[in-house]
Amino acid sequence: MSALNDQQLGMKRRITRRDFMDGTALAIGAALPLAAQNPRFVRPTPPQGQGADLSAEPPLLAQGISEQDPRYYPPSLTGMRGSHPGSFETAHRLRSTGEWDLSGATREDSTYDLIVVGGGISGLAAAYFFIKDQGRNARVLVLDNHDDFGGHAKRNEFRYNGRLLVLNGGTVNIESPEHYNAPALGLLHDIGIDLDRYIAANADNRKLYRSLGLGAGHFFDKETWGTDRLVRGGASDIASDLGGTFTAEFLEKTPLSEQARKDMLRLFGKDQPDYMPGLSSAEKKLRMAKMSYQDFLLNHAHVDKQVLWFLQGLSKSFFQVGIDATPAYYCWMMGQPGFSGMKLEPTPDGTLADLPGGQHGRQKETWHFIHFPDGNATVARLLVRWLIPDAVPGSTMESVATARVNYAQLDGASNPVRLRLNSTVVNVRQDGDPVSAKEVVVSYVREGKTHQVRGRACVMACWNTFIPYLVPQLPAKQKEALAYGVKRPMVITNVAIRNWTSFHKLGLNYVSTPTMFFREIALAEAASLGDLKAPQTPDEPIVLILEHVPVAPGRPIREQHALGRMQLMQTSYETFERKVRDQLGRVLAGGGFDPARDIVAITVNRWSHGYAYSYNSLYDPLEWAFTSTDSRPCVTARQPYGLITIANSDAAASSHTDAAILTAYQAVCHALDRRAMPLVG
Repeated sequence: MSALNDQQLGMKRRITRRDFMDGTALAIGAALPLAAQNPRFVRPTPPQGQGADLSAEPPLLAQGISEQDPRYYPPSLTGMRGSHPGSFETAHRLRSTGEWDLSGATREDSTYDLIVVGGGISGLAAAYFFIKDQGRNARVLVLDNHDDFGGHAKRNEFRYNGRLLVLNGGTVNIESPEHYNAPALGLLHDIGIDLDRYIAANADNRKLYRSLGLGAGHFFDKETWGTDRLVRGGASDIASDLGGTFTAEFLEKTPLSEQARKDMLRLFGKDQPDYMPGLSSAEKKLRMAKMSYQDFLLNHAHVDKQVLWFLQGLSKSFFQVGIDATPAYYCWMMGQPGFSGMKLEPTPDGTLADLPGGQHGRQKETWHFIHFPDGNATVARLLVRWLIPDAVPGSTMESVATARVNYAQLDGASNPVRLRLNSTVVNVRQDGDPVSAKEVVVSYVREGKTHQVRGRACVMACWNTFIPYLVPQLPAKQKEALAYGVKRPMVITNVAIRNWTSFHKLGLNYVSTPTMFFREIALAEAASLGDLKAPQTPDEPIVLILEHVPVAPGRPIREQHALGRMQLMQTSYETFERKVRDQLGRVLAGGGFDPARDIVAITVNRWSHGYAYSYNSLYDPLEWAFTSTDSRPCVTARQPYGLITIANSDAAASSHTDAAILTAYQAVCHALDRRAMPLVG
């Protein structure tokens, strides 16, 4: 791309990647270079190795800004977030070397009742369950490698013209709360979440975009179709706002061939033939479980290949792969088109109800989503308030929305619960035989120095695949099971813009862009909490959400996830920024959007190790996908090992928040059972 195009896109426009107030930059010393803010500051050597990005900001600690500094406030950081610089380098080094040199470790005097490795929802929930059982005087240390707590449940903040805007940087919502397990519901209640009150307060917000005449659109990009074309209408892929349909009038405006238009109307019509005649319902389901949706559409429904363009969105959103790696059975269960004439017996309501988390494609969908303004970062922030009250001002669910976390309080020496950020664990071992050991020794690295701390128990609330590197003494069978589930990579990019008049002019709140870098563009879901109010009129600033899912079509699913992770770690912030500006400029051109003028800030939430792996009947045994059998790798992987227990969404093979909470409850119960009866575990 030429320099002129970069200038038109705004790539040469000098904006801070931090925070905005009244249209001017502030936070990390306004727009002054770091050297000008602090004459003694020496810019650190950029991160090296896989994932290093010369266009991304260096970590806060590397800038001389510690948690004790009032400028330390990760939610307001923009640029490259998620797996941000400073969060992964130590872990990558351990992965490459296989062992960390602990000979020079500084041994801390403190011994904790519980050490938790990982400060995401599972880790924070483990601390909560332990304190709830053992009392407020129990001593707990939570260690996390990121500069902020919450794991994937991160919060992105933007300020523009005096307006605070927030959006989730990862975990989106509380999904199907009617299926939540008792420990998860109890935790939500104890930390102050009242879902009914929140739903009632947002009744008008849920109708906002429709009341303004906004709906879905589809953008046909020139790289795929020869010329750029935006067509309003069609069906939406937003899980919280599914609706719309593909009419003949809509299809006439698209570049589809005549045959593809006919096939679209047939596929989405009410009267369809049985595409597998002569088979019983059970026989069809078995075949569909081992057949991709793409195969079903092309070889059974016999649709034109152009039809597939419209049907990638839902599978990428829920499974982080396209329809080439998504079972036809799953798509039937999720209401995708093509099955209305198949005479398939409905799935019972109670299927897989004993498992935590939604089992998309394998049990009935409720399509009930509850989205806080910053996603489930609200849950993480309320958990931290419950654990360390002085760190998060306020006392209600509503007050947490605008509360500014005091990061200096998280690791206070007098706290019963201490949350230590920027600390990457590199080794966890029992002090003696796992059967009889009384303590666990945990080694971690902070600012290049190795430290060791002791605890009476340890919960591994990090992701499964890395646990064998941290606990090399684990049994071989358990290591193999831990390594099975490959995390699903994805990127959530949040873009603050001056106003959304371009969307209003075009009549859109969502645009499907399946063959562009970002598969969709959407206005943030209208949601208010306390004093944090959703933008109500198009002339107000707002945040857009753009999702990118790296895939490798035609490859097995776990291979696609691994290749996607490598792709993300090799993609610079500068590349993401250019893609954002180019795509928004093209898609919204008809509404007068100018990327150089209208973009306020960009936050790229790169989750190279994203959602937990869930079982897929195309590649995994049917028993793993459709039953709760103990033969599943996640069950073998989460077994206690002496004083060490495991809690994360991987342990449930479900990416959902209630799964993360339940595994934390189970891990703490195992730890307490072993303490009460040493022969247990």
